[in-house]
Amino acid sequence: MRTFFEFDRLGTGYRREIVAGATTFFTLSYIIVVNPAILEAAGMPRGASMTATILTAIFGTLLMALYAKRPFAVAPYMGENAFIAYTVVKTLGYSWQTALGAIMVSGVLFTVITLTGLRRWMAEAIPASLKHSFSAGIGLFLAFLGLNSMGVVAMGVPDAPVKLANIATPPVLCALFGLTLTAVLLARRVTGALFAGMAATTLLMAGIGLVPIPATLFSLPPSVGPLLLKLDIGGALTWGFIGVVTSVLVMDFVDTMGTLIGLSARAGLLDDKGNLPEIEKPMLVDALATIVAALVGTTTAGAFIESAAGIEQGGKSGFTALVVAALFALALLFSPLLTIVPPQAYGPVLVVVGMFMLESAGKLDFGDYTELMPAFLTITMMLFTFNIGVGITTGFISWVLFKALSGRFREITGGMAALAALSLAFYLFYPYH
Repeated sequence: MRTFFEFDRLGTGYRREIVAGATTFFTLSYIIVVNPAILEAAGMPRGASMTATILTAIFGTLLMALYAKRPFAVAPYMGENAFIAYTVVKTLGYSWQTALGAIMVSGVLFTVITLTGLRRWMAEAIPASLKHSFSAGIGLFLAFLGLNSMGVVAMGVPDAPVKLANIATPPVLCALFGLTLTAVLLARRVTGALFAGMAATTLLMAGIGLVPIPATLFSLPPSVGPLLLKLDIGGALTWGFIGVVTSVLVMDFVDTMGTLIGLSARAGLLDDKGNLPEIEKPMLVDALATIVAALVGTTTAGAFIESAAGIEQGGKSGFTALVVAALFALALLFSPLLTIVPPQAYGPVLVVVGMFMLESAGKLDFGDYTELMPAFLTITMMLFTFNIGVGITTGFISWVLFKALSGRFREITGGMAALAALSLAFYLFYPYH
């Protein structure tokens, strides 16, 4: 196995890879609770959703370990889950079954365009400014959801859509404790700070009677039956749903490319030209994991940026991912413990993840308005329309438009023109209400 994972070439070993894998798992383990909590807003049963989340993570991460041989964990993406729950289902009124159908369609398309090389061509065409704005915008979107889950921010009235909630209540005070503790642990570089903060808040609320204590901590996982193979592919293939499929495709393009390049740079896996050798392999893992995600009942999956925590611990090979997959499998036995986590405990995690993603805003070029304005519109449209897909497609269209109107036609690549055309289709078929 040491030879299979090329430990000698990469300058790593079992002990380092095991520590790295454990670090990655505990850093991103919040997804086991947070993803089902977000999808519950779409009417998807939390217990079944938790099992679907773990099964998707096991499949994707194991494939990443054995096929792509990269130290990246795979799980349902943050951002995409919010888009499905709050935009596709709650705002547009589609069923979660149809939304899963869109995930399935996008997964199949991902697989086809990955194998043909089109995915790499289109992904490499996205300018850096838009990649940074997508990350920052989704981060602020998640931070808002987190503050709302904590009970700090409440929905207001038409003239003032949001307002400060009553923060003097015990649940909100517990949430503020969790946010403060998580921030302090992060400042002290404590491994698994997000998970620790969430666990501490849950224990605090259970200790004062705000959260029911389960009769047992160990059991078989909740049945995935309520979600398994419940996707509506036919509904996802209608003309009215093309905007949703387009948005899912676009978001996964951005998340996957940004994550793979960023993580690979940190792990020292890029070549002299700044490219990841055999990038098609982790891309194919992402595509196949998305197909499995739709089948078992969860949203788009791919490489997680939290894998950087394990990489910083020295993880360089697929053995790191193998350790993460094994720990996800063990997590299936702790479902009673995981399902009691309240919104006040995972809300701070969303806020902190939003903070991490906001880092990309600092990389924007404030001296080039043909780059800055599309990035700004992307971020603001995500937030003020409460629709991630609107922000992303606005970015593609405005970037091409501003380049053209500024006489900088040579900067518009074929890939960006294609993405802008897909984005126009989003608005042509968008189900306005």
